Amino acid sequence: MREITYTEAAREALAEQMAIDPGIFVVGEGIGERGGNFNTTLGLYEQYGPMRLRDTPIVERGFVGMCAGAAMTGARPVVDFMFIDFILDSMGELLNQISKVQYMSSGRIKMPIVLRGCIGIGGAAATHHSGSYYPLFVHIPGLRVALPSTPYDAKGLMKTALTGDDPVLFLEHKLLLNRRGRVPEEAYSIPFGQAAVIRSGSDATVVALTVMAPKVLAICEDMAREGIEIEVIDPRTVAPLDIDRILESVHKTGRLLIVDETFGPCGIGAEISALVMENGFDDLDAPIARLNGMHTPTPYSPTLEKAVTPDEAAITRAIRDLLAE
Repeated sequence: MREITYTEAAREALAEQMAIDPGIFVVGEGIGERGGNFNTTLGLYEQYGPMRLRDTPIVERGFVGMCAGAAMTGARPVVDFMFIDFILDSMGELLNQISKVQYMSSGRIKMPIVLRGCIGIGGAAATHHSGSYYPLFVHIPGLRVALPSTPYDAKGLMKTALTGDDPVLFLEHKLLLNRRGRVPEEAYSIPFGQAAVIRSGSDATVVALTVMAPKVLAICEDMAREGIEIEVIDPRTVAPLDIDRILESVHKTGRLLIVDETFGPCGIGAEISALVMENGFDDLDAPIARLNGMHTPTPYSPTLEKAVTPDEAAITRAIRDLLAE
């Protein structure tokens, strides 16, 4: 199986679906001839031209509203935000229109729109270009939220996003974009709500989201040399969330740690913890543990930026503390 980058994999899914479905078009800042700030549409302008890859001015609420209307009338827009922070200027359209229209029309109007953008801390991008916000999006009924952490998942989840009838937040961590991995040449898709057990183990379960998944996996492979066997779960999507897979793992291991770069208060870790307490309390041999990024705006300084995210030492310490309970 060939190896390609995360960005190449997601772009390949987009290119394949654009060839199949003439209703797919992309809008965003710099996604035309330039191919996107992160090469998300590189080469597609030459194939499909300005009608299907349309550069926009800096007017997020305007073009998100335009794409919502296009989706309601049968098109399949993809909005490329570059950084997902920029979606905040269009929250009225997202929360009051895009997320609600299928319910308000009793399902008669579909909303097949993909809203994609880079998330996460890294590269000294500072506080306006380092947000993730998926706990906020998960809170809103009607939205789907995908968090691929591998090239394989990036292509498979993008395929699903581009063929469904629901609005999808497709969030790509900037530190994963150049990560290489095996991706089949044949077409495939990954259903939403299907977590991946990326490492089997019996001593504890670690749920690791987006960029934390490869980081946790590497740490657990090292710990295996000591005879410590940690099961690592990558949810892949958080709306819907595959809580059944997590509960199955906790039933086996008796311990749970959730590692997430985003803020702890009202976060995904809090939701997973509550669901496991409600549905799997008798399986627990220790209190559920969470490890999150610091609850603070993201600093510009690379040194301070590194200090506010869970690093290898913090993750290792959290796993060992959980095992010691």
